[in-house]
Amino acid sequence: MQNVTPAAIVALVLELAPAVGLGCAAERIARAVGRWPVAVRVSLPALFVAPYVLVASSQHLFRWSWFALYALLPPAVAWLLLHAAAADPEQRGDWRDWFILLLLGLAVDLRWFESAWPVGLRALNELLLVDVGLYGFLAIRQLNGVGFDFHLHWGDWKTGLRELAFFAPIVFVLGLALGFINPHANRVGTGAALLRWVLIFFFTAVPEELYFRGWMQNLLERRVGRRAALIIASVLFGLSHFNKRSAHFNWRYVLLATIAGIFYGRAWRERRRVPASTITHASVDWIWGLWF
Repeated sequence: MQNVTPAAIVALVLELAPAVGLGCAAERIARAVGRWPVAVRVSLPALFVAPYVLVASSQHLFRWSWFALYALLPPAVAWLLLHAAAADPEQRGDWRDWFILLLLGLAVDLRWFESAWPVGLRALNELLLVDVGLYGFLAIRQLNGVGFDFHLHWGDWKTGLRELAFFAPIVFVLGLALGFINPHANRVGTGAALLRWVLIFFFTAVPEELYFRGWMQNLLERRVGRRAALIIASVLFGLSHFNKRSAHFNWRYVLLATIAGIFYGRAWRERRRVPASTITHASVDWIWGLWF
């Protein structure tokens, strides 16, 4: 991997820490944060700028404009969600929730901030934005029913693999018919294959399932009901793949990702557990990478 330096490793650890902490003890952290003075709660996430400072300074790419963005955006999100919590205690979805989801989604999908980072380390930008959302929605907004939890249960595996079994024949037949997949085998060792699944699980599937199911589908259900929320979140998930593996609108990818979103959403909503849908999602991506 390009540009993996000691500074980049420290930055990765700093970015993983909030996600791991909230994934292991979200309720306890939220209660603790709730006891802090408002000024501290809102200003604390400005520290999320630290990974950018470390990486950009070590690579001679530091810019004050990017520093200002990463120092001010997290407190702004926290401030908006603090007001959303006060205005919408029933958690049916406030305009500030939707604004922040739109902002974070577009920033990732359209790669607004990636130029701030060295080539090969731009995934750190996405992880930083995940931290911003996690702190805002879980510690400040204290949104319930998200299901962001790193304590995997047997039920997560049962649900996740069941939805994989339902989805796999559909995507195989439709993918072949559309010319989207081309069966072949990538020869990798067992250890490397398992490591690939773990990396996909944590760095691809968890952020996307947290965003589209834990936050978006969760909030939509309170406004439009379970079925409509599943469909809307799945369509938006599909559309987020419009520019993947193509310089133009990749309608085949959008269609298949939308259908995949239905099964990921079903896995999440069964027990409102991000790990369940993440198992389905990671397994689909893993199988695709190995065989298609």
